[in-house]
Amino acid sequence: MATTPTLVSQTSKSTRPSNRNGYERSLTELMQEVHSYLATDEIEFVQSAYEYAYLAHEGQKRQSGEPYITHPIAVSLRLAKLHLPTDLIAAGLLHDTVEDCGVEVDDIRKEFGDTVALLVDGVTKLKQIELKAIDGGSKNRRHAEDREQRRIESLRKMFVTAGDDRRVLLIKLADRMHNIETLRFTSEEQQHRIARETMDIYAPLADRLGMNDWKWRLEDSAFYYLDRKEYRNISGLVKRKRREREEYTSQAVDILKESIIENAGIQASISGRAKHLYSIARKKRRYEELGRTFDEIHDLTALRVITESTSDCYHALGIVHGMWPMIEGTFDDYISKPKSNGYQSLHTTVRGPENTPLEVQIRSREMHEIAEQGFAAHWAYKQGGNNEGDQNASDRTMTWLKDMVTIDDVSNDSHDFYESVDQEILSNDQIQVFTPAGDVIELPSGATPLDFAYRIHTELGHSTVGAVVNGKLVPLNTALQPGDVIEIRKSRTPRGPSLDWQDAEKRYLATNSAKAKVRQWFSRQARDTNIQQGRQQLRRVVDQLSRMGHDVDADEIAELMGYATTDELFADLGKTHQQPSVIVRIVINAIDEQRPESILEAQLAEGEREAARVKASDISRGVIVMGLPGVQINFPQCCTPVYGDEIVGYLTRGRGVSAHRTNCHNVRNLDDDDMERLVDAAWGHFEGSYPARLRVEGSDRMGLIHDISGIIRDEKMNLHKMASGEDIGRGSTRIDFTVYTTGLEQLARLFNRLESVPGVSHVRRIS
Repeated sequence: MATTPTLVSQTSKSTRPSNRNGYERSLTELMQEVHSYLATDEIEFVQSAYEYAYLAHEGQKRQSGEPYITHPIAVSLRLAKLHLPTDLIAAGLLHDTVEDCGVEVDDIRKEFGDTVALLVDGVTKLKQIELKAIDGGSKNRRHAEDREQRRIESLRKMFVTAGDDRRVLLIKLADRMHNIETLRFTSEEQQHRIARETMDIYAPLADRLGMNDWKWRLEDSAFYYLDRKEYRNISGLVKRKRREREEYTSQAVDILKESIIENAGIQASISGRAKHLYSIARKKRRYEELGRTFDEIHDLTALRVITESTSDCYHALGIVHGMWPMIEGTFDDYISKPKSNGYQSLHTTVRGPENTPLEVQIRSREMHEIAEQGFAAHWAYKQGGNNEGDQNASDRTMTWLKDMVTIDDVSNDSHDFYESVDQEILSNDQIQVFTPAGDVIELPSGATPLDFAYRIHTELGHSTVGAVVNGKLVPLNTALQPGDVIEIRKSRTPRGPSLDWQDAEKRYLATNSAKAKVRQWFSRQARDTNIQQGRQQLRRVVDQLSRMGHDVDADEIAELMGYATTDELFADLGKTHQQPSVIVRIVINAIDEQRPESILEAQLAEGEREAARVKASDISRGVIVMGLPGVQINFPQCCTPVYGDEIVGYLTRGRGVSAHRTNCHNVRNLDDDDMERLVDAAWGHFEGSYPARLRVEGSDRMGLIHDISGIIRDEKMNLHKMASGEDIGRGSTRIDFTVYTTGLEQLARLFNRLESVPGVSHVRRIS
């Protein structure tokens, strides 16, 4: 383990890291950025985090050959450009120290506080998850399903881990941004794998977080490594018409500036923005499917109008539509109905100068900040603010993450989890609907009023009895359409979901998060019933063990089977309807394994190691007597113990030691003087043949003894001393016999078979 670096004071210039060639520029840029918005003490905090990270990573190199410290600096610089709080910047600098440098999370906590430690720990866990997926993929390339399973599990763990502090996702995205931008230094195999993962997971994640700038950067970088030929093709096609496009854009911008700023007096900034290559590639594919060519794609550039207020946005929109005709079906008002990630803007496509299609986006300055920073905007540093950010706004845009954690808690099915991720995060097939108050709710296409209710609140979903869509009462399995206004009617008294809601064919629920909440409700309700059924099942187990001579209660059985509480055992028994005979065998096996060891270990703990080192000659028919090697062992007829029974030794006068079951009536009735003659005894690992006296009671019928004898023979047990008696008045019979058995497991099996014989009502051990 590396030595934990010592915190370097900002004033100790002589001890500051030197030899910064190669990353001096990015470090300077980082410090300039934090100086632009952080207070002096916060800048010193970031400086200390940098120096700590520098010392921790000293001597480490990236695959490019650069000092490793260039990576955490680059990650923190991306966070600082979003004006994120001090703790996030520091965590960005320190995010690899625990994983790569042997630094402990507690060391980070002591130096930089709980928040930074929590963030660094969260990123470390995400990285460990990622590395396990990579290692698994390289060891086994034969099975695509295995790789997919690992990817699903990685997603599951990533969202659950991020649930502790969602800001971890910001650091992880910044980390991925720098890694994919420097991907050229890795092998071709790594390039393709990381690019695929970036396109499938991290770019959609950035989109879900509303971080559009990061999203398109991730997509374009991944696009290059996934399909270099098409990337170069699109790049060439775009460059071919760059001068013509720039001239056209400049002309359109000038027209808008004159109309909106000079003539209408609206304070605004207007610019042209080229669309990124991956979005152009997707549009090119759509055009080709329609039989159209790339030259027919005119809206490769969008004009962006940024105003000072919402009212100015709509005023500017009116001016745009007054100058140029709108192309039908291209207008979207994301101001009145924001996207679920918080994005707000007006989108319209018009026939601009020369009758050429032109896309125009109009938003306020505040909307633009959220559009670019998305989720990060809720945590952005505000002078006089704190590191907690706008928690309410954050929660509104992170409902999907809570749903992912809920699904993970409720369902152990990784397929369910992946479907939910695909539905909630990776899919572009979403619709926007409204609450009666005008709040926007985004749902997957095909969602129903019930999905809507569960998205608002779990308890609202459970108590839903009706839905009104656009003023009309509709069935709860009605598929919602974009723009619908939904009002939920709830029960006046507490109630739960209907069983029909779980029927896939009736299509009451489309979202996996709502399905998981319904399953969770029924699971909780069923628990009480399961416990009651399990309690009845366990009574039968205890009864059977008692008839075999073992007085074991429910708590002991739960402990032997590894349950934390007896209720957990009851619930599992009731839920699985496991047969008591199966539990009897499990308990007996546990007794066989545990009791001899526990006695031996107790002796070792008392220092009697020599007494425990018995030789084979110390074992008489499988019994070890502590402290009396070679003593003669007798098995009395009063209780006839068999292998596995809990036993105790009684030191006789001249006839060695007699082994009794601990619950033998003779042992329980010993007087004080005789109690002193009891010695510790245990079964060794030698299984012999032991007599067990049994009694079978049942109806008097012809062939009963023959059937019993056949079962004993099938079990390869020797039969000895059989006697029967009849109760003529009641038409019943009693059969007593002795069998020689190898132990409790075989005896339990015999009990089960005898109890299944027609006419047998009761089987038990007797003395």
